[in-house]
Amino acid sequence: MGHVHYDEFSFFHENAAEWGLPANPPVVCRASVTLPDGRSLSFLRFGDRTPEIVFIHGGAQNAHTFDTVNLALSTSSLALDLPGHGHSDPSPYGLSAVVSHAADVVDALQQLCAQPIVLVGMSLGGLTSLMVARDLPQLVRELVLVDITPGITAAKAKHITDFVNGPRTFEDFDQLLELTIRFNPTRSESSLRRGILHNAVQLADETWVWRHQQHAPATVTAPPTGDLWEVLAELTQPVTLVRGMASGSVVDDDDVRRFHQHCPQGVVVNVEGAGHSVQGDQPLVLAALCAERLRS
Repeated sequence: MGHVHYDEFSFFHENAAEWGLPANPPVVCRASVTLPDGRSLSFLRFGDRTPEIVFIHGGAQNAHTFDTVNLALSTSSLALDLPGHGHSDPSPYGLSAVVSHAADVVDALQQLCAQPIVLVGMSLGGLTSLMVARDLPQLVRELVLVDITPGITAAKAKHITDFVNGPRTFEDFDQLLELTIRFNPTRSESSLRRGILHNAVQLADETWVWRHQQHAPATVTAPPTGDLWEVLAELTQPVTLVRGMASGSVVDDDDVRRFHQHCPQGVVVNVEGAGHSVQGDQPLVLAALCAERLRS
């Protein structure tokens, strides 16, 4: 395939066409904030006003996973790249260090948000968002958890980790696309191709590597996450759990029971036709739910 030119802002028309959205995307740019230790946390800014809603992606993903949702919302929002993901600098604590990720996001939101926001976190981003919502109750007015609870286990996530922990390098783009299609049989090839270009990097020798795997391993032991069910119980904001009802979801009935037990003010929304990646499988449903939360 040779060298592939990548322009991260050139695909919005594909997202729009696939989901029947207007072809005129909002103003969007990439920017970053500097964290206290000098690392850079990158993000996408949609719209040109103060952000009303902030999105945090799952492990091994990046900010572009919410592109279609943001195009459908057509409001001012931010989509963050977690440390070590997308265009953000890596964390010394590694890719899945929830506690340090939350501290980084807290610092970023304090710099970027001038008014209370709705915080939407998917998977790893949802666990991170739990801590952010607890630590910034004055800034996070409502929390939306996308197909994640503190009840996540290695067994529930095995189909995800099998994909994420696959080959570290790929000889060419087609090999990477073939693997991705095999693990995502219900998604269109065009959406998967687009997602790979956002989430992988072509090296000088024309091989490919996932963006989150291009960094050195963690150099510092991550602080313990603790009991996130108790963190959920501490929240005073409205909380919505968005549960994918199709194969691939990592939320089961017991998780929902425990969610209600620890968060009596919480609401559960079931999304048919969506697995773990609700934003990818049913982005318009998630966008409509987010729009409702913005109006509340």
